[in-house]
This record gives sequence, C-alpha cells and structure tokens, in this order.
Amino acid sequence: MKRFFVIFLFTILSQSRLFAAEAGMPQLDPKYWASQAFWLVLIFAILYFAIANIFIPKIKNSLDDRNDKIKNDLDEAKNLQEISEEKLNEYNLTIEKAKKDVQKILFESKNKLKLDIQEKKDIFEKEIDKEVENTQKEINKLKQNSLNEIQNISKELASEIIIEISGDKLNESSIKAAIAETSKKELENYS
Repeated sequence: MKRFFVIFLFTILSQSRLFAAEAGMPQLDPKYWASQAFWLVLIFAILYFAIANIFIPKIKNSLDDRNDKIKNDLDEAKNLQEISEEKLNEYNLTIEKAKKDVQKILFESKNKLKLDIQEKKDIFEKEIDKEVENTQKEINKLKQNSLNEIQNISKELASEIIIEISGDKLNESSIKAAIAETSKKELENYS
C-alpha cells in the first residue's frame, strides 16, 4: 500500500502538466504551490499557536480544575468519613457509659430499696414486738386481776355457802388459803 502511494505521488509530481490544472483546478498547478505552501504553513502555524497557547491551556486548566475539585471533594469526603467514624465511636462510647451508669444506678437503687425495706421491716417488727409485749403484759395483768377477782369472788361465795350450810362463819384466812391452793392446782392444768 505504501509503495502504491509513493509511486502515485511521484508520478503526479513528475508531470509538469496535470490533468486537473488544464481543467481549471489551479491548486494542482505547480506554479501556485509555493503560495499555497506559504499559506498552508502560515494557517497551520497560526492554528498550532492558537491551539497550543489558547485552547489547550484553557482545556488543561479546566481539566486541572476538575481534577483538583474531584481531589478536594474526595479529601473532604474522606475527612467527613473520619469525622463521622469518630462521632460514631463517641456515640457508642457514650451509649456504653450510659448503660453502665444505668446499671450502677439500678444496682444502687436496688440496694438502697433493700436497706429501706429492711429498716422499715425492723422498725415494724420492733413495733410488733413492743405491741406483743404490751399485750402480753396486759394479758398477764388481766389474768392476775382476774385470778384475784376470781379468788375474791370464790372466797365470798365459799364464805356464804359455808354460812348457809353450817350456819357458822369460818376463818377468812383458812378459806383464802384453800382457794389459793385450789387455784394454784387449776392454773397448773391450764399452763
């Protein structure tokens, strides 16, 4: 393919008269080639310098700005991710601390409640013991008073019965002693 192209180009350049030049195409006429080459070089040079000095720097700046923005955005995203991870760690630590504090408060409250309940229970038991003791004293006092009253009533009844049966009055101390002895035996049966 290259050989064919070189041969074709050589053939065209070697002929002094070209078919197209005769037909009215001056760009193929060799006498215009110098001016055409000048304008070609000038236009391509202007295009090259315009592209190299104006368009390429603008495109390069745009690409650099874009790359910088992307890099900055990635850096900012990385920083934000690190900050969010730190905040998440702080949040988790705060949650753990709060859980421990709640457990501690619950434990302390439970112990305090136990102590309060025990204190109230002790106070209540003391009051009950005191009431039982007071009631026992009252019962014993009532029992003693009842025994004394029963003995007095028994003594009076016994004296009246003896007076009714025998007609004589018996000594009160002997009646009292007999009733006390009988009461003592009967109390031993109930104790």
